[in-house]
Amino acid sequence: MAQLGFGMMRLPVLDENDQTSIDLEHVTKMVDTYMESGFNYFDTAFVYHEGVGESTFKKTVTDRYPRDSFKIATKLPLFVITEESQLEPIFAQQLENCGVDYFDYFMLHNVSGLTENAWKNVDLYSFIEQKKQEGKIKHIGISTHGDAEFLEEILFDHPELEFVLLQINYMDWEDEGIQSKKCWEVARKYNKKIMIMEPYKGGFLADVPEEAEKIMKEYNPDKSVVSWAMRFVANLEDVEVVLTGSSTLEQLESNIHEFKNADPLNDEELEILKDVGEIINSNITVDCTKCRYCVDACTENIDIAKVFDLYNKHQMLEDEDWTPFGNAYLNYSKLPDVGIASDCIECEACIDECPQGINIPDVLKDVAEAFETEVNGFQN
Repeated sequence: MAQLGFGMMRLPVLDENDQTSIDLEHVTKMVDTYMESGFNYFDTAFVYHEGVGESTFKKTVTDRYPRDSFKIATKLPLFVITEESQLEPIFAQQLENCGVDYFDYFMLHNVSGLTENAWKNVDLYSFIEQKKQEGKIKHIGISTHGDAEFLEEILFDHPELEFVLLQINYMDWEDEGIQSKKCWEVARKYNKKIMIMEPYKGGFLADVPEEAEKIMKEYNPDKSVVSWAMRFVANLEDVEVVLTGSSTLEQLESNIHEFKNADPLNDEELEILKDVGEIINSNITVDCTKCRYCVDACTENIDIAKVFDLYNKHQMLEDEDWTPFGNAYLNYSKLPDVGIASDCIECEACIDECPQGINIPDVLKDVAEAFETEVNGFQN
């Protein structure tokens, strides 16, 4: 069975409008609970929490636990790499950020069409292979949101890669855009270790519509909604790690419980999940997983992930002009130095960063139309 990984992309913050304001005391409690539960695989990245993710790992893990008691995975930020000379300084900075002499797992971050300027123009693969030979990396791999054909090309051209990090969950399994199942099959074909990200699809599978939850509970009232998502990924063949991100200790404890009790789904349950997936799809307006890559790219300082989350929740309340989420959007708009949906200049920089392929400027127009109204306190 796979191991449960501690994803550090969505850590608790003291100020929800400042992703760098990590609640270190809370994260420390989460780390201790996770380690005490018998797990030890942490996953972070250079860009997480606007650049403080790796140093948060150092403060809460490296500085408090022996090096041989944990495993650390992080990622080379292809988003910012344009030339060979950047590689050594960034890698050295990552080692310093994490407070370690070597990484257990090191990835090229999001190898896909979104980052081709880096992997086409810079010899990234030779660089990470060299670092492995130097003993500064134990295992090399990639994370990707590319399709199965793209993944096969990468794995065929680079047999030195040992593992892949893929977006897999029951919603994306048969989806022709994400191609979770097909990518899983390609990775297995090339005998690569498989790590899973987004098992809850950015939280969508932890908070499903009432109609979907009713179907699950009618079949088995003792199983939580989250358990169905966890049981789906935890029992897939050739999966080494299932990463879950937690913003609270309670969420982490739930993930640990569900992982430890993740018995395989039967055929009837798998059919139920197909029905559940259809219901969820019909209720999701914007397929945003809140990865926040687009936020860093926005020149108008719009917290795209936040406003999309509010918009999705607003849209689930059918035929309502005013909702609490519209009020939350109004409160957000009054913060200093933030952009609102109508501030979008359609530069499309955000589209290049979105792993889900969302046409963000178009959706922001819909957000503005829904929220920036008199009923929500906006003046024309």
